Amino acid sequence: MLSAFLTGFFLGLSLIVAIGTQNAFVLRQGIIGQHVLYVALFCAVSDTLLISLGVTGISFFLNNLVSEISNILFGFSAVWLSGYGILRLTVAFKSYTTLDIETSSSTGLLPTLSIVAVLTFANPHVYLDTMILIGSVSQQFPGENKLAYVLGASLASFVFFFSLAYGAKLLAPIMKRPFSWRILDCLIAFIMFTIAFKLASAGNWL
Repeated sequence: MLSAFLTGFFLGLSLIVAIGTQNAFVLRQGIIGQHVLYVALFCAVSDTLLISLGVTGISFFLNNLVSEISNILFGFSAVWLSGYGILRLTVAFKSYTTLDIETSSSTGLLPTLSIVAVLTFANPHVYLDTMILIGSVSQQFPGENKLAYVLGASLASFVFFFSLAYGAKLLAPIMKRPFSWRILDCLIAFIMFTIAFKLASAGNWL
């Protein structure tokens, strides 16, 4: 169960940690100190819901099919993760990513949550990552191990968003330097390559 939990945790963390509009918005809210708890909680709960739907949906509707094509599925997931890893390495060595967030006047709770809802659910990558990729990888874990995997992936979202939101004031000055993003992107790539190798081995591709 521990292996399944850690796989879910590190896969979820690797997929979510890359900077994007949602993460930048969470960082901004943390820096200016507006509705930090609600924003972090909304993002984490949304991820948990999508992860659960992905795992249970694939398990319920595609269980027999997945059993028949499990090697292909594991190989596809491994290639997908490797592609993410290569992308992060490309960004690390060719990009000059920085964080540029401007403070603004106070915004009400509902308008703030409306913005983060759009940033979350209007992003097609959130469905690819949570419902398809994380859901597909879950098929290698039976029974209680699958539950541990879901808990690990969900916990990664809570740890990340709350750390990002409440650590924003400390993190922002550091992440304004391109070198910091290079280190982060290299770490993301390493984790993704590690999980991709494990999946390829499970699918008898190696």
